[in-house]
Amino acid sequence: MKIGCVREIKNNEFRVGLTPASVKSYCEAGHTVYVERDAGCGSGFSTEEYTAAGAVILDTAREVWDACEMMVKVKEPLEEEYACFHEGLVLYTYLHLAADRPLTEALLSSKVKGFAYETLIESNRSIPLLTPMSQIAGRLSIQEGAKYLEKPFGGSGILLSGVPGTPRAHVVILGAGMVGTNACRIAVGMGARVTILDISLDRLAYLDDIFGTKIQTLYSTAENIREVLKDADLVIGSVLIPGKAAPKLVKREYLKLMKPGSLIVDVAIDQGGCCETSHVTYHDAPTFQVDGINHYCVGNMPGAVPRTSTIALNNATLRYGLMIADKGLEQACRDYPALYSGINTYAGQMTCKNVADSLELSYTDIQTLV
Repeated sequence: MKIGCVREIKNNEFRVGLTPASVKSYCEAGHTVYVERDAGCGSGFSTEEYTAAGAVILDTAREVWDACEMMVKVKEPLEEEYACFHEGLVLYTYLHLAADRPLTEALLSSKVKGFAYETLIESNRSIPLLTPMSQIAGRLSIQEGAKYLEKPFGGSGILLSGVPGTPRAHVVILGAGMVGTNACRIAVGMGARVTILDISLDRLAYLDDIFGTKIQTLYSTAENIREVLKDADLVIGSVLIPGKAAPKLVKREYLKLMKPGSLIVDVAIDQGGCCETSHVTYHDAPTFQVDGINHYCVGNMPGAVPRTSTIALNNATLRYGLMIADKGLEQACRDYPALYSGINTYAGQMTCKNVADSLELSYTDIQTLV
């Protein structure tokens, strides 16, 4: 198969879809890999490294799009890339379509086979292609939260750990999945007072076993969320329903209950955000304020640490990408049925039910098409 990899063009996005090591793996499996010149520079990978790995280097992104049968990216294509779509192309990347109707319509109209990392669900219910970025985003949420609580960045001026004789910051985490657990790990490690909420009692019991008395677990209800927000210094929004728009757990009226200068880091912003007042921001202007409460809503948080993120992502995506390249998407799905769950668009049909429900589109079972 002809595989493509282009430079990401999203604002302050420095990750890249393929590392030179991954390119070498595709080439050794008999595939041809086309890479845009300097595509990996933001992650510290030179064009010379890609050439040594066996890649064919092309000068422009359009040349790569036109040459490839399968495009391996990190982030969803932007509007200026829609013209590069062609029928039958396998687009292998994060898509987050529930929050992006224009991209969804472009994929459907061009009959692209859109494979979304974030909706691939294994038989054990794990989400392997989302996991590495969830781990990074969860850990970064506390790192960035600590920074934007500092007064020069518009925060309340509180240190997460405090010092002897002063109160520690109260970190509230909404959602105890992969993002929430990793945020919890870092917040506890930095000495904060941590409360984490979820609707899964099994998950809360697991975190109680892991962290013991270092954290407070609470069942997630509207009333419990309102109560903990009153004392929160830093709120991490980390809820996830794969492929579906995030539920709005933090209502606008709740902000009036919070302490001025406190901060919400809405990691769920890729899926529309879990706070009613959230909207997407970028690394060059990551925060805004509503009713005295600061919001950090960067849609590509792991892009801030692209070297780590790119390597971690490739560790997860290479295995499945090689399945698709070796056998073609259709046969790969028949041989490994978990792959069906990653297909969001196929032959002009919407094939992910959660996305279809979120965008009020008709849904077609992918197994009736493939």
